[in-house]
Order: sequence, then structure tokens, then C-alpha cells
Amino acid sequence: MFNLFKRKQKFFTDDENHLIVKAIRHAEEQTSGEVRVYVESKCRFMDAIDRAAELFYKLKMDKTEQRNAAIVYVAVKDRQLAVFGDEGIHQKVGDAYWNEVVAEMLSHFNKDNYAQGIAECVIRIGSALKQHFPYNKDTDKNELPDEIVFGR
Repeated sequence: MFNLFKRKQKFFTDDENHLIVKAIRHAEEQTSGEVRVYVESKCRFMDAIDRAAELFYKLKMDKTEQRNAAIVYVAVKDRQLAVFGDEGIHQKVGDAYWNEVVAEMLSHFNKDNYAQGIAECVIRIGSALKQHFPYNKDTDKNELPDEIVFGR
């Protein structure tokens, strides 16, 4: 039988997917901040940081109360990645911090440890968020989903 629909590509194994989601949840347990991971095949016609920013706003990540969300963006086939943080967290950590996080993730990617690199990046972002936006059990709520967002 001929299938008209393309089978959706799986970027990670179930274990790798679980590792990343677990890292997101762990990071967010310690902060009022939010972290999302967006993975797609290609970053067409733009720079990875511009694509990360575009997705950040498309996913309404700028709507968090303290403007303390961050997105980890990866275009697998194009071998591009970026991390984009909202103004609340960016004002606290600055460009040098984001560059360090990306460099650390790249070191994992260069060893083909993609899921581990993303998970450790998320944990590191969570640590910065914890330092500047600590968790408060009385007021904190999970403002954004924790699952990985998969593009094309």
C-alpha cells in the first residue's frame, strides 16, 4: 500500500528524549524560569539565533511573568544551534554566558552526544535561572510545556 504521508523523522531515541525532558523538569523545579527545547532538521534562510528568536516569540515564551524564559534551538541536519533568553534573564547573565553555554553544547555535539549536550545545556540554564529567579512554592507555576518541540 502506498502511503501519502511522510513518516515523521525521529531525532532522538526514547531514552534520549526522556533525558532531555527530565533535564527540563529538573531545571524548572528550582526556578520560576522556563526552558524549552526546539529541534528541527534545517534552519532555512536564516541564522540560528534569528530562528531561535523567531520560535521564541512564536511559542509565546516572551509572555512569562518575569520574562525569564530561554529556548535551546537545534537544527540537526544543518548542524546549527543557538540559545535565546528573554530580557529578564539576559539582563542578568549577558552575552558571554550564552556564548559559554553554546560552546559547551558544541563540545558534546562534536562527540555526537546530542541529547547529552542539550540536557546539560538545559541544566546549566536552569542553574542560572535558579540563581536569579529562585523557585517559590507559593507563587511558582509551570507557565510553558516541558516537552521537546519538534519542527520539520
